[in-house]
Amino acid sequence: MKNNAAANFRNEALGLLILRLGLAWFLFVWAVNKLLAPVQYQKIWGYFHGIDIGSTMPYVMGSAQIIICLAMVLGLWRTVTYGLAFVMHAVTIVVISPSLMAPFLIVNGFPTNRNASIAVAALAGFAALWLLRHRDHWSLDRLLGKNKIKG
Repeated sequence: MKNNAAANFRNEALGLLILRLGLAWFLFVWAVNKLLAPVQYQKIWGYFHGIDIGSTMPYVMGSAQIIICLAMVLGLWRTVTYGLAFVMHAVTIVVISPSLMAPFLIVNGFPTNRNASIAVAALAGFAALWLLRHRDHWSLDRLLGKNKIKG
């Protein structure tokens, strides 16, 4: 029975580590792109939100998101960082929600809305990671003895 419990612990820890690293990478790519192509993000905010965010805001947003991603990779401040990652991606889901209504739309032979469906799957992953944060055994918080998760 002990071996089974140890195997379950290891599998759970590994599964959450893989989920955490994959989701952090997912957000990290978008965050770095804000630094590499800030004008693109100015245009996106103007188009989707009707807000001129100026030339500095993409750098501020990208930098903050990179910090959150790095904390997430390490498993630091799990309640906050995993929650912020979920919220960051949830904002994207809200913005692209019209495309979720037509997931099979094909324009010029290309399925234009399929990435929106992928984004929903990623949001589910963020939700699962946040809900299971107290079981993320291979996080730096856990290794530092910060086992208690509030909330």
